[in-house]
Amino acid sequence: MMYYKEKPIIIIRGGGDVATGIIQKLHRSGNAILILDVEKPTAIRRGVALCDAVYFGEKEVEDIKAVRIDSLKEIEKVWDQGNIPLYVDPKGDSIYEIKPMAVVDAILAKKNIGTNKNMAPITIGVGPGFIAGEDVDLVVETNRGHDLGRLIFSGPPQENTGIPGDIMGYTSERVIHAPNSGELKHIRKIGDLVKKGEKIAQIEDVAVKSKLDGVLRGLIGDGTIVHKGMKIADVDPRGEVSACYYISDKARNIGGGVLEGFYYLKWKKKI
Repeated sequence: MMYYKEKPIIIIRGGGDVATGIIQKLHRSGNAILILDVEKPTAIRRGVALCDAVYFGEKEVEDIKAVRIDSLKEIEKVWDQGNIPLYVDPKGDSIYEIKPMAVVDAILAKKNIGTNKNMAPITIGVGPGFIAGEDVDLVVETNRGHDLGRLIFSGPPQENTGIPGDIMGYTSERVIHAPNSGELKHIRKIGDLVKKGEKIAQIEDVAVKSKLDGVLRGLIGDGTIVHKGMKIADVDPRGEVSACYYISDKARNIGGGVLEGFYYLKWKKKI
């Protein structure tokens, strides 16, 4: 297939907040995008994650909209409407049926869960878990700092540090992990201003509290079954409510790297 009405077809694996930044860049640049995701996405920054279309049928982030489809036959209809189809296909079986020009693995699983160079003429891995030149054509660096968004054509990117980026002197305090396993229930919602020690959610009979003052920028979906230690929320000490609904600087930077990498490889391979 490769092209749809002269638009290159690109499949993005994953629809989280970083993937959404990538999708926006590629969509705006005139490509036909298909998102593949899992049955129950666990994105934290749901205000800017197109994967919420799995649950609600549609999801808008800034100027783009994802529409869930239940059959590959619906793809062209969604494209014709100027939107982005999202299909539940965790194993990526549909890749071989669609035959895209490129596959971008933006799952951010910190490991490669199946993406390989045989999937498409152009393959791009995002973040740790990929080896450029072996299982994908190139890797885009996701670690904050001087190399964020850099294209890697040989070897792996930097290893996952496990330390969130510094915002106003806060790093690990910004991220909240599940204190126990069970079903999570919301008490506060994304966009709420919260105080240190305030209860934002509950897992079974255990309270989940904010570690600092700020805006609740991310919160895993209500009713999600979580396990102890799982990342479930994100509090931004800057308190900017609007930031909950706009793609982050990091996601835009990584998106720019993927966009550059795609067009570079398209030119290099003469596709």
